Amino acid sequence: MIETTGVSAASPQSSRRVGGAATLVASALSNQLGAASGSLAFPVMGPVGVVAVRQLVAAIVLLPLVRPRLRELSWSQWWPVLLLAVSFGTMNLGLYASIQRIGLGLAVTLEFLGPLAVALISSRRKGSALCAAAAAAGVIAITQPQASMDFVGIGLGLIAACSWAAYILLNRTVGRRVQGIQGTAAATGVSATLFLPVAVVIFMSQPVDGFSVLCAVGAGILASVLPYVADLIALRRVPAHLFGVLMSINPVFAALIGAVVLHEELAVGQWAGIGLIVVANAAVLLLGRRVKPLQSHKEKSHDAGG
Repeated sequence: MIETTGVSAASPQSSRRVGGAATLVASALSNQLGAASGSLAFPVMGPVGVVAVRQLVAAIVLLPLVRPRLRELSWSQWWPVLLLAVSFGTMNLGLYASIQRIGLGLAVTLEFLGPLAVALISSRRKGSALCAAAAAAGVIAITQPQASMDFVGIGLGLIAACSWAAYILLNRTVGRRVQGIQGTAAATGVSATLFLPVAVVIFMSQPVDGFSVLCAVGAGILASVLPYVADLIALRRVPAHLFGVLMSINPVFAALIGAVVLHEELAVGQWAGIGLIVVANAAVLLLGRRVKPLQSHKEKSHDAGG
């Protein structure tokens, strides 16, 4: 009777984790499709312009849709929202500017240090830490980063990494303190307000064609609106260390989209990296499913003995 109760109690939790993991995978796919769309606007707008449009589009979509009750938010709710708004901007701007200076491979690898650090610090089990390390090795194999002496570009990549780590932790805090996705919508609005002057200057100082605007808008929807909402939903279902490992699926989608859409050939080592990340993600999910039944069994046994 004890074992049956423990397993049944753990089943809803396991289902929530699987659902959260599936949401993160969809978020990663949308994010990489958006990044591919935004990169097409780089020659006209530059990284700063694309990020500015991304943030404005996200605010235009989310604010009317969600209608966050800003006046009802207390300071304990506002401060993580404000910090989340800052992390939105610095994460995207740092990554795009880093890519422009040191290339996609090294920039993506540096950025992944953020969720990897969260995964390692938050994990209390050796198995989860090994999964995070395996995922990191897979990212390196896929991106194949080259050495660079551009310390500014490296610094921008590390800023993106720190911002991504902050984004994970702050999004989880916002999800707990603010009902629904009002916190995410509010943070997006604040971030868009900060980028609005930048967008105005760019659009007034140089001619911008319709195709570039369309690509930037597509990036805003695919790489900002959908992932922000999906990540918030997922972080209510999965722990921070699991989120950090699952984020390693982003380089996988980036490599596959490049191969299918841009006809870029993948080397054997890159395919091996993809396989390593897939295995690491599957393993960390299985570890999460096994912990709960074991804990429930111990708790029930303790109650029966006490």
